[in-house]
Amino acid sequence: MPERTGGPWLAIDYGERLVGLAMAHPMTGTARPLPPLPNTSPERLDQDLSSVIEEWRPDRIIVGLPLAGDGAESAMSRKVRRFARRLAEQVAPVEVELQDERMTSELAARQFAERRRSGRARRKDAASLDSLAAAVILDAWMRDHGIV
Repeated sequence: MPERTGGPWLAIDYGERLVGLAMAHPMTGTARPLPPLPNTSPERLDQDLSSVIEEWRPDRIIVGLPLAGDGAESAMSRKVRRFARRLAEQVAPVEVELQDERMTSELAARQFAERRRSGRARRKDAASLDSLAAAVILDAWMRDHGIV
């Protein structure tokens, strides 16, 4: 089980157009979405992520791994593994972990639809769906590690 440290955890839902982000603090164990980052180039994404990491100073970074329904690797999961390895080199000694994200996009979409029905979200908030998926990934990681 991860140590409960003073710093927060950052979750990343890597996408080819947008990269969703979410944070959780060990004291609260509650994930909350952050504004997503555009993924227009590796250099720009590295810069934007560096700014987020500098601002929040996470103790651990959780990257969602998009496996196929049967757990098999896909072209996207291989891209995410490369992204996570590159990120780990850039942020060492901060630990970077992969978290199975099967079904998180569907769950995030259902949560967003529920928020729309209840009036807590508008259509323009759909841009944050990737970050809502990152929060779902982080919630799953915390649950898997007995934190919540």
